Amino acid sequence: MKTSITHAILETHQGKEANRILRNCVHCGFCNATCPTYQLTGDELDAPRGRIYLIKQVLEGKQPGSLTQSHLDRCLTCRNCESTCPSGVDYGQLLDIGRQMVSDQTQRTISDRFKRLMVRKLFLTRPLFNTAIATAQLIRTFLPSAIKRKIPEKPEKLLDWPKTEHQRKIILLPGCVQPALQPNIDRAAAIVLDRLGIQTLRIPRSGCCGGISHHLDAYDEAHATMKSNIDSWWPYIENHQIEAIISTATGCEVTIKEYGRMLADDRNYRDKAARVSELSQDLSEYVAAQDKTQASATHSDQKIAFHAPCTLQHGQQVRGKVESLLQASGIQLVSFQESHLCCGSAGTYSILQKTMAEQLRDRKVQHIESAQPDLIVTANIGCLLHLQSGTHIPVKHWIEMLI
Repeated sequence: MKTSITHAILETHQGKEANRILRNCVHCGFCNATCPTYQLTGDELDAPRGRIYLIKQVLEGKQPGSLTQSHLDRCLTCRNCESTCPSGVDYGQLLDIGRQMVSDQTQRTISDRFKRLMVRKLFLTRPLFNTAIATAQLIRTFLPSAIKRKIPEKPEKLLDWPKTEHQRKIILLPGCVQPALQPNIDRAAAIVLDRLGIQTLRIPRSGCCGGISHHLDAYDEAHATMKSNIDSWWPYIENHQIEAIISTATGCEVTIKEYGRMLADDRNYRDKAARVSELSQDLSEYVAAQDKTQASATHSDQKIAFHAPCTLQHGQQVRGKVESLLQASGIQLVSFQESHLCCGSAGTYSILQKTMAEQLRDRKVQHIESAQPDLIVTANIGCLLHLQSGTHIPVKHWIEMLI
């Protein structure tokens, strides 16, 4: 693709990266065929190719408006287009650059800014979020069914954290919302890793990966969160005490894997961030690299549908690992149509783009339910809760099947 990016932008690191990405694009349109939002709206500007043109115009000096921002906002960042693209266009990175530039040049409405601020404050203030969830669980019985399905029940029993110390260690990022919503997921991961002779370290100062702030235009806040995590992990990395950094939420993991790119302009953190990204592994690829017989439990009496989050299959390009682990444990997996498409969760997307998110969820659930599984499993807390709000089939994290 021919570009005419302004000289001032082209001198920056982001401008150089954007120019490189744009020049790889041959505007073939293959990406449109696998874009969930394009399939819903049929609007070229709600497809990767259209959004690429919008970003290109901004880079070339055109002043963006609310329409440009709206079309970029409606992107799920599922990165299915990257899996489809024959030219290897780094669409996700280009979208990050475009969104930040548009955010700098366009004023959102007061209501939109307020909503985004409230989402950040609620999700990133742990005492506030924990209190809100505890209160919602307390009155859950009296809530309308549509709201009730979005609030997970408090677990009847918390799994015990393993207390055995092992020479092999990994760092587990708890994330911002999962400890309150589904506390047994990380505990299940720790139990499976303990069985493999690996100790799970929880670092008190680390929490959110920075993804929520990044997706909500709070870029300085996102980078500060990433740096705080790096600072809290670095003593363990520097002393070679750990062999991986893991999150049980694929949305967090894909963000950690991109710390190196996101902090590439920071001379004080770029090398450390690159090292963190090198150590980052998805839980499924890490467990799959170990002895599967030691990791497995047996649940051969259940038919299970596995929903692979976009952050796993497209963002991290990790495929087949979860399925292999589940099948090794004796689980019968059922297939369903459009397994490559997004469920509509996409972090805070299901809050900010509610209508489109629910349309995508219902489409996904319809395909899954047609396979008649006893249980749905996934690998991301956002997908888990979003799917559960649209079906009566129980939804769990895949790691819980191995304990």
